Amino acid sequence: MTSRRRTATQFTALTCGAALFSGVACTGVAAADDPGDEGDLAGKTAQQISDASRKELLAATSLRLRTQTSVDETKLDLSLDRSGNCIGTLSKGVYGRVDIIKHGKQIWMKPDDAFWKGQLPADAAADIIARVKGRYLQGTTSDTMLSALSAPCDLAAFQKQTAGPEHPQSTPPSPGASPTPKLTLSKGKPTVQEGTRVLPVIKKRGPATQTLYVAIEGKHYPRRLTTEIDHETATLLLSNYGVPVAATTPSPADSLAISTLKGKLPGETQEPSQGT
Repeated sequence: MTSRRRTATQFTALTCGAALFSGVACTGVAAADDPGDEGDLAGKTAQQISDASRKELLAATSLRLRTQTSVDETKLDLSLDRSGNCIGTLSKGVYGRVDIIKHGKQIWMKPDDAFWKGQLPADAAADIIARVKGRYLQGTTSDTMLSALSAPCDLAAFQKQTAGPEHPQSTPPSPGASPTPKLTLSKGKPTVQEGTRVLPVIKKRGPATQTLYVAIEGKHYPRRLTTEIDHETATLLLSNYGVPVAATTPSPADSLAISTLKGKLPGETQEPSQGT
C-alpha cells in the first residue's frame, strides 16, 4: 500500500505537469544505433535534444494535451491556449465525466449524471440532475467549483510545471541520508508517435524511468511523456501545437447560471431538496 501511495503521488505530479526536461548531473549519454534516421537531431546529445524540446514547449501558444495513468481512471483531453481559452473533457471513469469550455474568465461546464452521483448524497444528486437537465453550468473563474475543475486549462502553468527550471539546483544530501540514485539520460531509437517521427530521450533514476519523445522533423516539439514507477505507468500526449482553440460556446438555452445552485454543489452546505 505504501508503494502504491507513493506511485499515485508521483503520477499526480505527471498528470498536472512534471519537470521531465531537466537533466541534473546526467551520465551515460548515448547516441541512437541509427543516427541517419534522426534528422538534424543526429549527433546531438540527449540533453541537447531535451533542451530543444523544452524551448519549443515553452514557446507554444496553444496545444492539445491528453493524460492517463494506470493508478486510477482519471483522464484529461484538453485543447488550450495562452489567452485562457480551453475546451475538452475531464473523465474519472465510473465516477463521471465533465465537459469543459473556457474563454478567458468565462466557464461553461457540463458534468454527467455519474459525476453528481459520485460527489453528492443520492437525494442531493437527484435534485441537481433534475435542475440542471443536461445543460452546461455557466459562471466565471471566481466560482469555486468551476475554477477547481478548469484548473488544468492554465497553459502557462502547465508549461512551467512540465518544462521545469532551465538550470535545476541540486541539493546536497543530509548527513547520514541514503545517497540519491544516479540519474542517467540517454537517446533511444527513432520511432513513430501518432504519425509523427520522434526520437526518445530516456531518463532513469532509481526505480523511475521517464521517456520524452521529441519530434524529429520541423520544430522539435515534445509529443509524448511517459513515466514508469513500481510497475505503474502514466502517459502525457501533446499535439496540435499552434492550432486555435474552438471559439464556440453553449447557447443560453443550453446553459444554467451556476449561481442558481448555490448551497447545493459539492463542498457546499446542502439545502433540503425543493424539487425542480
